Amino acid sequence: MSVGDRPALSLADFERTAQPRLDPVAYHYYAGGADDERLLRENEAAWGRAALHPRVLRGVDAPSLDCTVLGCPLPMPVLVAPMAYQRMIHPDGEVAMAAGTSAVGGGLVLSSMSTTDMEEVAAASSGPVFFQLYVYDDPAIVRELVARVEAAGCQALVLTVDLPVVGNRHRDEVHQFTLREGMSIQCLTAEGPMPMPDEGESGLVTFFRRHLKRDLDWDDVAWLRSITRLPIVLKGVLRADDAARAVDAGASAICVSNHGGRQLDAAPATFDVLPAVVDAVAGRAEVWVDGGIRRGTDIVKAIAAGATCTLIGRPFAWALASDGADGVASAWAILRRELAIDLALCGCAGIDAISRDLLFPPQP
Repeated sequence: MSVGDRPALSLADFERTAQPRLDPVAYHYYAGGADDERLLRENEAAWGRAALHPRVLRGVDAPSLDCTVLGCPLPMPVLVAPMAYQRMIHPDGEVAMAAGTSAVGGGLVLSSMSTTDMEEVAAASSGPVFFQLYVYDDPAIVRELVARVEAAGCQALVLTVDLPVVGNRHRDEVHQFTLREGMSIQCLTAEGPMPMPDEGESGLVTFFRRHLKRDLDWDDVAWLRSITRLPIVLKGVLRADDAARAVDAGASAICVSNHGGRQLDAAPATFDVLPAVVDAVAGRAEVWVDGGIRRGTDIVKAIAAGATCTLIGRPFAWALASDGADGVASAWAILRRELAIDLALCGCAGIDAISRDLLFPPQP
């Protein structure tokens, strides 16, 4: 994919290409964070503050990037993060995201707020598809959704736990966010199109306030565990004590996430809490992490801190907006090239050779 008169060289190039192609409602929905957007910036800055302490003379030429996540083989420790309403930024939406990801056999997490049926996305995917779940007030809707997820062949449920209410997102209010006419949430068959905004809020806030279960608690995790055979991932965990309790509740993985800086703006950056969560889990479950990961070096830092895999959202959205499935495939190719170079420079023959001693300053 080209940026002006040259090929895209980094994930940052895709946003520069995407923004002029998007209407302001769509661009600011994806680009924005909560309140003053401090955490949006801090997520990226935290990865940058850590350095890598490379090993030398390890005889590494062509490192292996392969790994497994919840038993599913992946070509590198990256998943596309769940992102809603992808047809807002490209006509082929989630199917194009799946097709571009399939170019490398990669995996993705499909949002509950998908504008494409999960069955279509699963059919377009050569790698694993995990399903991100919000719990609705009506348990019958949740049961129906989980049954569809299982029938579609998705490999896990990724339960978002950090959204009792929608964060204070000024950009969505300014632009009166809602879906364009003719679009709807395809993964939720019991609902029609997203409602138009109520006065003083976005359509997203209106929808969530009317339909989501706002008093979600640990009993709901136990209930979900009882109605599905799929592994459950809890996404939105930032505390070591919550991570330990999640494993006790039957979670197969924890995703360290602050919702991309879109919920509590005063929360910590994900990299800053990742080692403590890893230590609390103590190998009893996988640990995933998202939030501000933009380079191959960030992926190495995440794995060195103890993560099993990373999730990347906005850069893949900008790649989709820039050139559909081909743009997404280009973003994956850039990441793979960077990660291979970074592993070689760190003296690691593969993902399993990454360890905490690569982080500098040293982590306890």
